[in-house]
Amino acid sequence: MSQLSSGLVMEGGAMRGMFTAGVTDVFMEQNIHFDGAVGVSAGATFGCNLKSHQIGRAIRYNKKYCRDWRYGSFKSVLKTGDIYDADFCYRLLPDELDKFDTDTFASNPLVFYMVATDVETGEPVYYKCTDGGRKDLLWMRASASMPIVSKPVPIDGKKYLDGGISDSIPVHFMEQQKYDRIAVILTQPAEYRKKTSALQPLMNLMLHRYPAIAYDMKTRAKRYNDTLDYICAEEKKGNLFVIRPDEALNIGKTENDPAELERVYQLGRTKAKRILPELRSFISGA
Repeated sequence: MSQLSSGLVMEGGAMRGMFTAGVTDVFMEQNIHFDGAVGVSAGATFGCNLKSHQIGRAIRYNKKYCRDWRYGSFKSVLKTGDIYDADFCYRLLPDELDKFDTDTFASNPLVFYMVATDVETGEPVYYKCTDGGRKDLLWMRASASMPIVSKPVPIDGKKYLDGGISDSIPVHFMEQQKYDRIAVILTQPAEYRKKTSALQPLMNLMLHRYPAIAYDMKTRAKRYNDTLDYICAEEKKGNLFVIRPDEALNIGKTENDPAELERVYQLGRTKAKRILPELRSFISGA
């Protein structure tokens, strides 16, 4: 790895990920390149377009299919067991409806990781993508499979759920990969701190088959907030470059209003354009 190599961390957050899509589209338009990137949940499913260099793809298909029951609905949970129908999202959509450019994905030197959570251990697993093919898409699905409303995804004899359960913002992982200049895209404003869900007793009951996941959910707020505190401290020291919305995005997890998706996407674009000079200087070490 070359000196001053750059890494990008992309938080999840369901349709708050439209903010990330806006940011990364501007990066591609302005030839901002990273040596490595890691995405969690929506940060993986939308962020993968950075490696396939498909500007506008994430916002395009989200707006087109946000009212399709197969794309984020409780009808899908009842019919398929997954809030995002797996066949629709990870076969029909990338293979036919809005094709995922696997050739560019495979040839792009950007090293792309995604995070999923092992349901038996509750530990994060960091998967390095290769070609954008079926196995990469399976890990993408695992990374974005929210607990309770998604079935665990079986891969190579193990089962996985959403990476945000165990490592919502994998900045420490990217530091361990020895990237020198790390940028972080968050989907919550600076003052945000996560609270333990009032529904935790219900989640414990519904997740009784996966006690490690239940424990992760119980402790997630503290771990998430500890990571945020670390990021803020490193940002003040100049060791991390953080891109975040200026205020709460206030968008639904399964938003079905195209105008709302566009609004949050444009907030990401606007923020990215504003910070471009500082980001270029940070990446270059100037």
